[in-house]
Amino acid sequence: MAHDQSIPVKIATLAVSAAAGWAAQKAVTALWTKATGHTPATVDDDDATMVSVVTFAAVTGATAALTRVLASRSTRRMASRLRARKLHGA
Repeated sequence: MAHDQSIPVKIATLAVSAAAGWAAQKAVTALWTKATGHTPATVDDDDATMVSVVTFAAVTGATAALTRVLASRSTRRMASRLRARKLHGA
């Protein structure tokens, strides 16, 4: 569903998405390390199994997509509330 957004709302969405993405990445990395006992595997890590690399990539990708959607919706909802207050003179 496309939404017409002003430039300030787009900028706010970008900032909120970036901050939320950074926080989500830190959380996923910390949880992965705690759950597995080692840092997340990377493609360049020769000792990592392909299953480990693919699993971490899938978890990270799903978290990034969810974070982006939630940040976008939250920013849009906040912008609507601010516009409504401005229209009603509050």
